Amino acid sequence: MKILGMDLGTKTLGLAISDSLGLIASPYKVIRYEDINNLADEVIDIVHKENIDKLVLGLPINMDNSQGFASERSINFKKLLETKTEKDIILIDERLSTVEAENILISADVSRKKRKKVIDEIAACIILDTYLRRCNNGK
Repeated sequence: MKILGMDLGTKTLGLAISDSLGLIASPYKVIRYEDINNLADEVIDIVHKENIDKLVLGLPINMDNSQGFASERSINFKKLLETKTEKDIILIDERLSTVEAENILISADVSRKKRKKVIDEIAACIILDTYLRRCNNGK
C-alpha cells in the first residue's frame, strides 16, 4: 500500500511517499503553488502516476491543542481533495514536524540555502513516518 504524505504551507506543499509495503517514508518533492485548486489537481495527478492508495495530510495543531488558521487551511485542503478522489485522506498531528526537520538538516550540516529548498519535503516525510509507525505498531 503506497501512501502519500503531505505538509501544506502557505506557498508550498511538501510531499513524501512510502514504499509499497508501507514501511519506509522517502522525500518526494516540493510543489510551489499560488492557487489551491491547481495544487489539488497536481496532487491528484501524482496519486494516479504513483499508484497511491492513501493520503496523509499534516494537521498543524497549536501546543495548547487549539486549532488556528493553519489547521483550517489543512482541513479545507482535505475537503477539496475529497471532491477529487475516493482515496482515504488522513489528518495527522504535525506539531513540531518542521522544527524536527530543521534539526535533522542542521545535524546533517546542510546549508541554510539548501535547507530552505527541502525542509517541506522532509517535514512531509516526518508526518508520513509518524503515520506509518502508528499503523505498524498496531499490527
